[in-house]
Amino acid sequence: MTELFEPVGEHDWRIATTATGLLASFNAAGLLTSSDIHVATRLGALGGEEDERVLLAVALAVRAVRRGSVCLDLAAARDGAPELDWPDEWPLAESPLVAAGVLRWEFGLFYLDRYHRLETQVHDDLAARLALATPAVDEARLSVALAQVRAGHFSPEQEAAVVAAVHRRTTILTGGPGTGKTTTVARLLALLADQAGGGLSIALAAPTGKAATRLQEAVTAELDAVAATWPEAPGLVGRLTGLTLHRLLGWRPDNATRFRHDRANRLKYDVVVVDESSMVELTMMGRLLEALRPESRLVLVGDPRQLTSVGAGAVLSDLVAGYDGRPDSPVAALTENFRSEEDIKGLAAALRDGDADQVLAVLRTPSEQVSFVEAGDEATIEAALRPDSTAAARAVWRAAVDEDPARALAELDRYRLLCAHREGPYGVRRWNHLVERWLAEDPEVDAQQLGYAGEWYVGRPLLVTSNDYALDVYNGETGVVVRRGGRPRAFVAGSERLKEFAPGRLDAVETMHAMTIHKSQGSQADRVTVLLPDEGSRLLTRELFYTAVTRARLNVRVVGTEAAVRAAVGTRALRATGLRLRLAGE
Repeated sequence: MTELFEPVGEHDWRIATTATGLLASFNAAGLLTSSDIHVATRLGALGGEEDERVLLAVALAVRAVRRGSVCLDLAAARDGAPELDWPDEWPLAESPLVAAGVLRWEFGLFYLDRYHRLETQVHDDLAARLALATPAVDEARLSVALAQVRAGHFSPEQEAAVVAAVHRRTTILTGGPGTGKTTTVARLLALLADQAGGGLSIALAAPTGKAATRLQEAVTAELDAVAATWPEAPGLVGRLTGLTLHRLLGWRPDNATRFRHDRANRLKYDVVVVDESSMVELTMMGRLLEALRPESRLVLVGDPRQLTSVGAGAVLSDLVAGYDGRPDSPVAALTENFRSEEDIKGLAAALRDGDADQVLAVLRTPSEQVSFVEAGDEATIEAALRPDSTAAARAVWRAAVDEDPARALAELDRYRLLCAHREGPYGVRRWNHLVERWLAEDPEVDAQQLGYAGEWYVGRPLLVTSNDYALDVYNGETGVVVRRGGRPRAFVAGSERLKEFAPGRLDAVETMHAMTIHKSQGSQADRVTVLLPDEGSRLLTRELFYTAVTRARLNVRVVGTEAAVRAAVGTRALRATGLRLRLAGE
């Protein structure tokens, strides 16, 4: 993937005024920032490394982690800026920093030691789990139970995945939207509970609060369907609670990267299911694996084609690629799509295949499910977005004025405006302000009933942006400001109940008339509008586009230019890691 960078100005904070030689030239070109250079020069001073080529590699490795990679692939880094004066050789193997273990050089990849240790730990823990003896299975009981769970949409592919998972301690269940991952998980849990005679402790987890809530709701609904045809099924409904991974592992206020549960204090659960695993970064996956009891079962669920985590790593896609072709692979891939929205399925399939012509053909074919507004100028984009955005905001406001938080939150899930950026003409911040203005100007909205000048107006949609354990609110959860007894109150949708707060108590929240595609992972809406940035955006990738499109249940509209669509389809969000090489090389 071509990596774009911006030249920096003379007085820019990103300029390292003391840098010289290669570091100074790469800094001036905008490929490195002052923080990258500071780490490199500090490590060099501490470790006795003076070769500017090694220091440049260290600075580039720091930059790589900052941008989501686990390590530095020097060949790929050169491709991103071929016009710069790159060294002909990299004397990394002879560096005292490598000899001291501060830096690592393996597979032709350059690591900071912390990330090398994390990657090897994840690999070793997974290898240890696969090396354990398979769990005991009562095959006769399994056969009887399988006959009970076959009702409804349960394909031979799903049944094969469930049977394989019953015989494993580790399962990686993959598939796109509509392939029945939740149906498969629910039936797997019913079968495992039956094998255990009903006494099974289960944790349902996800990276964000919203994703955890959706997982609990979806699995509970599927288990209700199982119970309708299998009355003797072990009762799991009411015993399952969706948790964020931070909450599952036991957040510690004194340490942002360590948890109460680790190798010395393992999790109690017999089964741990993690949904939206594509969002799980390397550090969190390492903490999860070390907290699991060896005999417990782990089920990782997700779509490897979606955007990867905000932090370093691309663990799910690495696992799928690394285990490919291995006879002991724990990957079960679901491919059959049960959704009736054929045009949305066709758009997602064309994106998966990387076929820009087919993507455009689907977008331009008249359909009630998929549409394309070809627009590049701000006035045309505003005209296209205003009607739906205003109508959606008005519906939320009306429920909020009627003092009905449940209805307001339901309205919030009917429509999403998704953007790639936070700032700029295509960014969330601008569109949130515009929708607020349009709402205030709407003749159907009583400006006095919006009330309460400032940010806490009635009908304001909320997105929680970080975990607050004291208040029991979690990153990714959504909410609405609702009028209650003449005062604004904030209601947040949790996994178990609606949580009500005085607005001033909520700190890490932002307005959600529009949201970034990254933040939308783990959630869905009936109708989705995707605003593509211009074709030069560094964030515009196939994974970003695919993630946005697959948030829609019933209808997706893409707003942008043909050039932006082609740029998105043709650009992969590649991250440098060595995990798939470690797995494939066993």
